[in-house]
Amino acid sequence: MSKKQKIVIVGGGFGGVKTALELSSPGEYEITLISDQKNFRYYPTLYHAATGGKLAASSIPLSEIFQTSDIKVINDTVKKLDRQKKIISGTNDYEYDILVLALGVVTNFFGIKGLKEYAYGIKSIEEAHRLRDHIHKHLVDDRKPDLNYVVIGGGPTGVELAGALPSYIKHIMKRHDIRDTKIHVDLVEAAPRLMPRMSKSYSRALAKRLRRLGVRLYLNETVQAETADALTFSGHTLESHTVVWTAGVTNHPFFKDNNFTLTEHGKVLVNEYLETEPDIYVIGDNADSPYSGMAQTALHNGKFVAHNIIRQTESKPRLSYEAVKPAYVTPAGPRWAALIWGPFHTYGWLGWILRSAADFVAYHDLEPVIKASKHWMAEMGEEKSCSICEGK
Repeated sequence: MSKKQKIVIVGGGFGGVKTALELSSPGEYEITLISDQKNFRYYPTLYHAATGGKLAASSIPLSEIFQTSDIKVINDTVKKLDRQKKIISGTNDYEYDILVLALGVVTNFFGIKGLKEYAYGIKSIEEAHRLRDHIHKHLVDDRKPDLNYVVIGGGPTGVELAGALPSYIKHIMKRHDIRDTKIHVDLVEAAPRLMPRMSKSYSRALAKRLRRLGVRLYLNETVQAETADALTFSGHTLESHTVVWTAGVTNHPFFKDNNFTLTEHGKVLVNEYLETEPDIYVIGDNADSPYSGMAQTALHNGKFVAHNIIRQTESKPRLSYEAVKPAYVTPAGPRWAALIWGPFHTYGWLGWILRSAADFVAYHDLEPVIKASKHWMAEMGEEKSCSICEGK
């Protein structure tokens, strides 16, 4: 019997998990998935976690996803790569024949004074719950709502969070019989419009929706500094103890630290097989490939790379990568979303229904129908929940 190929996959997000699942035929490979998190984070619903959503909608234990497979899941943070010995190292060393890197991105504050110290984030469950707990403390424990809840960044995450905050804050205030104090939710964006990479009609629809929800938009405004009590941007000062940074990310420092070839934007250069060097694949947010940064793209990348690895094992030629343009869906408040899917555009309730259907498909990409349904139902039921009030 020939020796099993050792395949090491680094990253427990969409790309890494999908690659592992596609390669998980019993007996074919010795697969190790390394992640610095014990749970898979479902990024499209992390803003729910910050606004009363249930944990099951945004976090799935990796042990649950791989429960019926022989994939070895290790909780570790990789730091060094020895290309000659084919070893990637964290707390321990891991030998590989084929390496797949899907580490995701990290927050970038662009050196703006005070943001790292005072701003909240929602890139992880821990960050989202820290924000949720902070909002809850001000509303319920201190009974002093913040005058201004400020979201920085007019991309998908910023729009989704700003759209969810007004109804969540009002719901908590009503539930705890807090006097209806005048509050503001503000969104600050450096570009002249929301979602600047999308069409102008998409941006306009989102802006109209947010304003209808009571969100104040500060467009074409540059953030300058934050203190414990206020945010300064383009000469304006807003008093706030709740500033959420969603505006900037950068590629994982592992790639720069280990001398990968990067583009001017910090993405890793890959060939037509999503390979950056012999036997080293880079996928998802880390790769310089079309539509990088989208969950759908990471899933597509993972499936593509896995199938090419299988083709190599079967002595078949590898296929060249063909990018698939994803659908763009941005929820903004309860039961409303903007959607562009090729030539099809829709705004409102239908967009929200299609987003919900897409979420179910994404859950099912990772788990069987019954388990996927559990997480999907947790998301569908989030709007009237107050999980912190219920001790969840």
